[in-house]
Amino acid sequence: MKKMRRIITILVFCLSVTMPSIAQTNDNEIKQVIATKVAPPFVIKNEDGSFEGISIALWERIAELTATDYALTEASLVELVAGVENGRFDASVAALTVNAQRESVIDFTHPFYTTGLAIAVPSEGNRWMSAVKGFFSWEFLVALSALCGLLLAVGALLWLFERKRNAEMFGGSTQQGLGASFWWAAVTMTTVGYGDKAPVTFGGRVIGFIWMFAAIILISSFTAAIATSLTVSQLSSSVKGLEDLPNVRVGTLANSASSAFLQKENIGFKRLESVEEGLSQLASGKLDALVYDKPILQYLTKNNFGDSILILPEVIERQDYAIALPENSAQREKFNTALLRVIETDEWQEILDNYLGK
Repeated sequence: MKKMRRIITILVFCLSVTMPSIAQTNDNEIKQVIATKVAPPFVIKNEDGSFEGISIALWERIAELTATDYALTEASLVELVAGVENGRFDASVAALTVNAQRESVIDFTHPFYTTGLAIAVPSEGNRWMSAVKGFFSWEFLVALSALCGLLLAVGALLWLFERKRNAEMFGGSTQQGLGASFWWAAVTMTTVGYGDKAPVTFGGRVIGFIWMFAAIILISSFTAAIATSLTVSQLSSSVKGLEDLPNVRVGTLANSASSAFLQKENIGFKRLESVEEGLSQLASGKLDALVYDKPILQYLTKNNFGDSILILPEVIERQDYAIALPENSAQREKFNTALLRVIETDEWQEILDNYLGK
């Protein structure tokens, strides 16, 4: 009897020792490993080692809707894809672009954010001085000269009809007549219309009628041309767009969607470890252009580099961000459903506005 009690006591003791480890083992089996990579504002690493950002906020809500227990782990860009492919990670959540190369080895959820590649270039620090200099730029002078030439041509045509029958307004010497008609064309185009000068002949009124409607379109075109010349003049770099990249020092992240794009376009580039490194080299003059995802460039430039770097407005390649999953993942359907529910909410728009601005 005593022997039996001793055996029971030993069994109970063994069970009490092993149960916590068994529970921990089961817990580890349930918890999924989710890889992420710092890419502000989509993934931001805090001082305490925790993560936040647009992608993290999205994943937290998906995990809540799908009752997914998980642990976040930091990985490189290459590991985000390779780790999901070889089973090391259950998913990768970051600013991960969907492309054909990645799609061939892993699966993706529906895209949760659509953006594009952009070009960052050095910019003159003082925008006011840049604007003043813009008024003396070649582009601005060309636009202004073309406008004056057009006004003179329209005015001269009107003067030919009005110089005899409307001598009071458009008469006098040739110089006076052309000056008066030039003034009329200018005030008509700008819709100021003082009414001090007006055509009275049939031909003159036809010209005036046509000019009033044509000026609406023309003034918009010239305004855009002048605005463009002022914007371009703010650049201290020779890079104005994609066509200039083959002739300058370009940088981007290795194994990124932007590097694949540059290779496709046969544009040589310097491989960088991080966007911050590229922006620093851009600011210090070691690079002439940095190509990467536009919202990430905008966020980092705004918060860390101010007016020393300018993001060109042109979007040169569409990028869709999605969550990476193993190929033929059984979880893809439920994650897609949860993702669509999240991005349809007002809360999701508030998250985007909070990090990216309205």
